Amino acid sequence: MIEIKQKNIERAILVGVRTSDILRSELDEHLSELELLADTAGAVSVAKIIQDRVSPDSAFYIGKGKAEEIALLVDSEKIDLVIFDEDLAPTQVRNLENLIKRKILDRSGLILDIFASHARTNEAKTQVELAQLEYTLPRLTRAWTHLSKQYGGIGTKGPGETQIETDRRVIRTRISKLKSKLKQIEQQQSIKRSKRKNLLNAVLVGYTNAGKSTLLNLLTEAEVLAEDKLFATLDSTTRQLELTKNKKVLLSDTVGFIRKLPHNLIASFKSTLDIIREADLVLHIIDVSHPFYEDHIKTVDETLKELDCHLISQIKIFNKIDANDDETKFNYIASKYDDFVLVSALRGFNIEKLKQMIFDFYEKNFIEHSVHLDIKDSQKVSKIHELAEVTSLIYNDDHISVCFRTKPENFEIIKRLVYKNSE
Repeated sequence: MIEIKQKNIERAILVGVRTSDILRSELDEHLSELELLADTAGAVSVAKIIQDRVSPDSAFYIGKGKAEEIALLVDSEKIDLVIFDEDLAPTQVRNLENLIKRKILDRSGLILDIFASHARTNEAKTQVELAQLEYTLPRLTRAWTHLSKQYGGIGTKGPGETQIETDRRVIRTRISKLKSKLKQIEQQQSIKRSKRKNLLNAVLVGYTNAGKSTLLNLLTEAEVLAEDKLFATLDSTTRQLELTKNKKVLLSDTVGFIRKLPHNLIASFKSTLDIIREADLVLHIIDVSHPFYEDHIKTVDETLKELDCHLISQIKIFNKIDANDDETKFNYIASKYDDFVLVSALRGFNIEKLKQMIFDFYEKNFIEHSVHLDIKDSQKVSKIHELAEVTSLIYNDDHISVCFRTKPENFEIIKRLVYKNSE
């Protein structure tokens, strides 16, 4: 199948392979998502090509005959690059480039290119560069030695701009330095997060473009960039959500997930994704208006499992209900899920119900207690401040009354601290 369009920017052909275990509607959705990714990267889809095969070809992925058809098409339609929906082996990339004479990009390469464009902070740039170099190393080829910074284009951002001229030894040295740098960043982030252990930590996760940043802005007035495009934000943002006067929650946004998110990217973003591992509550945002929203749920849940975060308590937040009026779908959701809420982050619908659910979780998982300490026990008071939210502190003539609220694990530490010498 080939659909032709006309545009005057970098032009791309999108290619997918349909095997017997993939429905046509499913592959159409995958290519539509690939088209959105290409658009985010700055390309227009001029043609979509679907090849039916029993299994992908080991040499050309789509088979030599179909590759030769594409070679003719790229010349006649003045195509700049060919993007494949699956990841390609280095040998397949080389064979396709030699035959088609255009840039060949697979799904992971495209996602990495988008991340390179959107990285703003030093941490994000380091994480993306590491992922790109680990992706690039086995794919070094001489097919595009003419590419340089002045040409630019999709697939050539970040380290990709000079990958052909850089030998493998230099790349490995750079990878080693970046890993060392990220370890330092992880240590710094760990210290920052350790100071937040006295508060409930909730984290927003979801498929890319599900509305996480919009919801964070609504709940906390964070003013985080929220755009209707894939991977608008890469860096985690943490803000305070005040449930009541004395009950606060730390709410963190995270990078969006996507089908077949490159493994190197997940590994490189460890310091960013660690915020999920240390969360008390996961708020899973779902774009309920999307026709394949259940596939998105599955992708996010699988990614959480890969991060070893699947056992953390979770509330599923079905967002964008203002863009969907299908009562049958809403009834289906109500019958399938327990801890869920239907909201519109854009219009603020049902946000108070969401806050109440977070509040109920807070009440269920925090312990309120009071202790009386000797007036000389200032160090113990200081430690309680580190481990708990102190709600009242009263100094009397010979003792200090401390009222606090904390997590069960911190409460056990405080008990041992306070009562270890009181026998």
